[in-house]
Amino acid sequence: MKLLLHTCCAPCSVYCIDTLRNEGIEPTLFWYNPNIHPYKEYKARRDCLIEYAKKINVECIIEDEYGLDEFCKNVSNKLESRCVDYCYPIRLRKTFKYAKENGYTAVSTTLLYSIYQNHNFIKKYCEDLSKEFGVEFLYRDFRHGFWEGHNKAREEGLYLQKYCGCVFSEEDSLKAHTNNKPKLPEGFEFLPVKRSIVIKKEKDNKEQYMDLLLDADPSKEFIQKYLEEGELFVLTYKDDVACVAVVKKIDDETIELKNIATKEVYRGQGYGKKMLKYLADNYKQKYEKMIVGTSENNIPFYVKQGFDKYEKTIKNFFVDNYAEEIWDRDLQCIDMYYYSKDLEKKEK
Repeated sequence: MKLLLHTCCAPCSVYCIDTLRNEGIEPTLFWYNPNIHPYKEYKARRDCLIEYAKKINVECIIEDEYGLDEFCKNVSNKLESRCVDYCYPIRLRKTFKYAKENGYTAVSTTLLYSIYQNHNFIKKYCEDLSKEFGVEFLYRDFRHGFWEGHNKAREEGLYLQKYCGCVFSEEDSLKAHTNNKPKLPEGFEFLPVKRSIVIKKEKDNKEQYMDLLLDADPSKEFIQKYLEEGELFVLTYKDDVACVAVVKKIDDETIELKNIATKEVYRGQGYGKKMLKYLADNYKQKYEKMIVGTSENNIPFYVKQGFDKYEKTIKNFFVDNYAEEIWDRDLQCIDMYYYSKDLEKKEK
């Protein structure tokens, strides 16, 4: 196999290269990333990759194009969809085209490594390009080694970027780290139902939240079971229920977020994030870790809320445990991915 590996940066390539070499596959790195800005950032990532490639003795092809003008022309009227409409397609199409013209038999990409990228779209788009160009798409879910690769990149002293790549993702990153974060709106409060046994005894109260819980988990049987074993929290806004969550104890050190659901009219306003922060603050005195099982589409959301350690994958969970197919937007839920969030150490 003659593999061309589209590479977005050196840190993202570390685990991918190690994994491929362990399989007996020697990749050729391919740098083509005209979506990275400003030029200082573009140069830093490009030069770091060149140096790392030399260090580990891997061939690296540089297609040098700093494309800020073209980028802005193509995404200025569709910022929210810029990744799938422009950033991914322009790079991946160029990679397959180069592979076809230069005798490579297969293509893969380090974009499949990042837990922050739209993994499902990238996979599907590469599959389509494979058919179009007649070049094999070598698919690997490199995300399993995200933190292993990250730690090795840090040990190697590689340049670690602070945002995805384009000027707009830099802006998003700056906003996320600003100290001027919005405060809890007036009238917004948490109403904890401390123990599920109270709900169990009050049938009407339990049914009051069941419809909302079913938005996140379509199995009433599952919900009833973890309601009996866990704790239910209700987030209200001006006396209206906005978000609910169920947390279950796993052992003396670990709790699991079993369900979190936000009422449709309140979605996209940060209420789920507020709930998760409250839960972490509530449990950090007693437990060390909170875990959550989620579908593929929701991994980035949880990672951004601090669930940044991959734990395990349960294959075919949604297929084996639910009678009907479960869809999250355009993605059928198949496997359950578990991630964890480290809470502050419990007091001794």
